[in-house]
Amino acid sequence: MPITVVQHLPDACRPTWAEIHLGHLIHNFRAIRERVGEGVQICAVVKAEAYGHGAVVVARCLESAGADWFGVATVEEGAALREAGIARPILCFGVAPGQADLVLEYGLTPVVFEPALLEQLEARARAAQTVLAVHVEVDTGMGRVGVPVRELADVLRALGRFSHVRLDGLMTHLAAADDPARAEFTREQIARFRQALQMAEALGFHPRYRHLANSAGVRAYPEAWGNMVRPGGLLYGLWSGPRASTHPEIVLETPAGRRALQPVLSLHTRIVFLKEVDAGTPLGYGSAFVTSRPSRIATLPIGYHDGYRRALSNCGRVLVRGRFAPVVGRVSMDWTLVDVTDIPEARVGDEVILIGRADGRQITAEELAEWCGTISYEITCSISARVPRVIVPAE
Repeated sequence: MPITVVQHLPDACRPTWAEIHLGHLIHNFRAIRERVGEGVQICAVVKAEAYGHGAVVVARCLESAGADWFGVATVEEGAALREAGIARPILCFGVAPGQADLVLEYGLTPVVFEPALLEQLEARARAAQTVLAVHVEVDTGMGRVGVPVRELADVLRALGRFSHVRLDGLMTHLAAADDPARAEFTREQIARFRQALQMAEALGFHPRYRHLANSAGVRAYPEAWGNMVRPGGLLYGLWSGPRASTHPEIVLETPAGRRALQPVLSLHTRIVFLKEVDAGTPLGYGSAFVTSRPSRIATLPIGYHDGYRRALSNCGRVLVRGRFAPVVGRVSMDWTLVDVTDIPEARVGDEVILIGRADGRQITAEELAEWCGTISYEITCSISARVPRVIVPAE
């Protein structure tokens, strides 16, 4: 089920929605551009529905803002962008067997890391009487996909025998660039990539694009920028580590000064039911919460199917009228309970912020992630398709 993107939430719609702030997206993109400079191209990573924000609307905005490339995880994601009119180059990180024709049909640039795919692409490109540009991924320490450095020469020699597939880029993926304690490991990855590039050049290959840096690499390792970077989370004002207390802002150092990034997504619902309960009242599945005082309990139409994680049971919090209210009881599939006893003015119909800011207070995706034992990327990616994304245009 694709994400629904709307300009305004219909009156008859279930009152749960996410807002996508395009002005914040443009601000973050420009901060990244300032950080890496005009000589380094930006491949904006919009895989997984742009980390849950909506790939098409994000790509359209960033194409207008000057993104050079877009990065997707699958051929299907790349095809959806093309069908939406995105014209910039699209780098596809994963091509499944049998998808070579789709790569050609939609004008995608595939990332390859094993000879069988190269052979398929060569055969289909020859049949189409064209030459297909590819990027080869080298495994320098991620251990996920990629040609091991020791096997790269054999793969490149095989590629050199093809006449319809051309090496246009060499890339790797940094595994721990967001962890300062593992800086030495990251530098070892960078060194291995340089070794791989020297190996390619010794064999007569001169890839036009050389790229290593994900969001963490953009932020912390200028030596990993090459001539293209692949920011994902930074575009959306997200960080893969904690931010709520220890990292109140995500900041990029640029030649023009420090740039604080802005969260692009906020998550909202409304109170649909209020009840007064006595002390000692059990709430929710398993009676996992029992009131210790007479309480006012608000019911919210959002649950774990919407992406508001069950792990937030009895530990999350929301903003009601600019004040924090704790989640009580277990988050269920479609409903969540919060205690608004200390917000006596709360009423049915009041807006509730689950990710976002109000009256100087803020709940970040990183804060939710910390409560859930995960990272902010998973929080935003998990917001389901039944939660419409409402576009907030750039001013």
